[in-house]
Amino acid sequence: MTTTVPEAEVLRDALGLLKDREQVAERLLDSSAKHSFDPDKELDWDAPFEEGKWFWPPELVSLYDTPLWKRMSEEQRILLSRHEAAALASLGIWFELILMQLLVRHVYDKAATSAHVRYALTEIEDECRHSKMFARLIAHGGTPWYPVSRAHQNLGRVFKTISTTPGSFTATLLGEEILDWMQRLTFPDERVQPLIRGVTRIHVIEEARHVRYAREELRRQMLTAPRWSQEFTRITSGEFARVFSVAFVNPEVYTDVGLDRRQAMAQVKASGHRREVMRTGARKLTDFLDDIGVLRGVGRRMWKASGLLA
Repeated sequence: MTTTVPEAEVLRDALGLLKDREQVAERLLDSSAKHSFDPDKELDWDAPFEEGKWFWPPELVSLYDTPLWKRMSEEQRILLSRHEAAALASLGIWFELILMQLLVRHVYDKAATSAHVRYALTEIEDECRHSKMFARLIAHGGTPWYPVSRAHQNLGRVFKTISTTPGSFTATLLGEEILDWMQRLTFPDERVQPLIRGVTRIHVIEEARHVRYAREELRRQMLTAPRWSQEFTRITSGEFARVFSVAFVNPEVYTDVGLDRRQAMAQVKASGHRREVMRTGARKLTDFLDDIGVLRGVGRRMWKASGLLA
């Protein structure tokens, strides 16, 4: 007689035993049922923006504490925060469109009745709402939509086509965890517009489940995927880190608020404060990726070159 050993008892990494995939998904489904939001109903889209309030915490605005920032008026600084909030929302939409396609690929050949697949479909529902919420926020703010560069659009198209499963979940965490760190600073900040705080609060609550799902699955994939897939993941994740760190600042925002784009980009690049913001935002993720063996070899060097890893 053969006894089946539960998955959680046979899969272990540097962080300990992995939890059963179905049990994790069931808990996430329960949480989704209790803590999901309809932004169209939850948020007051009719309320006017409040005079003198920021659209993003000033310390997280790209030019903060640079020589150019010190010469800007308070009004121009707030205007820049408005455009950067729109640019980050635009980046979020681009990223979530990629993520939704990666999730569909992940569950394509898995049992649709499993909790793991049902949660993936639930997460796709969440991401659809988030993308619509971000799009409505951009339109409501009266700013342009800020697409990523054509080169990054094409790289995203290639990545979502060739990515390994562990590579997909690594990219998922990269896109979610840095923005999550910033949004956790934003939604309790009373200096920030109430609508922005409401949007970021919804996103933080629902993204916490997405991060849990991706972390658990990435740990499993880094133990069970073929060695070539693990190595390919290390390299592609390093390249995606580079792309994401560059795409995080859209140079068009500077032109749109009356600044010299080249001068602004040069000062952002030279800013020790900005470098520390990005590394701090990524630290929880890079520590996790290091623990489970993603940050090795060429991939690690690429992560360092991205500026997200010290």
